[in-house]
Amino acid sequence: MAAAKQAANYYGTGRRKTSTARVYLTPGTGNIVINDNTLEQYFGRKTARMIVRQPLEATNLLEKFDVKVTVAGGGMNGQAGAIRHGIARALLQYGKAIGDEDQSESGDTTSSGSGTLTLRKILRTAGYLTRDARQVERKKVGLHKARKGTQYSKR
Repeated sequence: MAAAKQAANYYGTGRRKTSTARVYLTPGTGNIVINDNTLEQYFGRKTARMIVRQPLEATNLLEKFDVKVTVAGGGMNGQAGAIRHGIARALLQYGKAIGDEDQSESGDTTSSGSGTLTLRKILRTAGYLTRDARQVERKKVGLHKARKGTQYSKR
């Protein structure tokens, strides 16, 4: 029986800028816990909370899973993006696990195609599966910032 409970956990790793999030989805009521804090306690800004919920809202699974997240590195926006990426990847594992028959009964996604493809298609078209690879450019020696040099003085 313990093996059956282990199978109900879905894992995804999300990354954005210098942040890394480890996301665990378990069947539940929609609680989101980030580093042992609630979503509202961890993210003060509504936009960051909205970013975290996006993959679950797009697939109509917000009330179906409890989300436990461990996130480190970067700032608040980077962490929110990393959590969104991790949730989307964990939802893909869920889609692979349930297959066709369970998904068509619950009405989680559209009725055409297999369960994996429909969840994947929803998340892919929304852009939640793509890792945003943009990083801050490093500062160079002799410059004020990455590209900003000293102002030219004629005299």
